[in-house]
Amino acid sequence: MDGRQAIAGCRGAFGVKMADIATSIETLEHRLMRAWIRRDNSDLRKVLRRDFMMIVGAERSQLLDRPSFLEAAEGRLACSSYRFREVIVRQHGACVWFAAGVDLEMRIGGRDWEGQFWLTDMWRRGKIKRGWKLAERSLSRTDPEEILPAAIQQLQLWN
Repeated sequence: MDGRQAIAGCRGAFGVKMADIATSIETLEHRLMRAWIRRDNSDLRKVLRRDFMMIVGAERSQLLDRPSFLEAAEGRLACSSYRFREVIVRQHGACVWFAAGVDLEMRIGGRDWEGQFWLTDMWRRGKIKRGWKLAERSLSRTDPEEILPAAIQQLQLWN
């Protein structure tokens, strides 16, 4: 799956194969990112849950609720470019986690903010319409230090 990971043979919630869920979630991720770039609040509203929260990781992390994110996406938190690198999609109960390295070009409060980020999204299926909607998003800069990943890999019992 070109750098993407999903448990292909596993059946998720509602009897759907995990590979099918992974494809659906990845498609929604691209839809969300393109809507953000276009500043298309209408499309953003369609994919964000009403209780959506976004945490931006930094030394002092900050939260954005849905109304704050939608307003900021109109220009004060503008995304102009993205490219997903490694993508992992994993179902956990009624939720699906999407995690990816992503190259982003953004402007926040009039300042450029670009580079490599780690994005983690939690998607939940609606109870009435049954469509997937984004409930939680976490975005943080990645550490270019290569020592940490190697050290963590040594802790993994399966390696």
